[in-house]
Amino acid sequence: MTRFKTISLSLVAVLGLTACETIEGAGRDIESAGEAISEAAEE
Repeated sequence: MTRFKTISLSLVAVLGLTACETIEGAGRDIESAGEAISEAAEE
């Protein structure tokens, strides 16, 4: 039973870190798109 808990917690931790990385990447993409739109509007 302890091994199952350890594996489950490890899996949850890995998935959590992956989700955070994905959200961070999406934030960077949205920021880049916003900057491109702002620059195009200024021209």
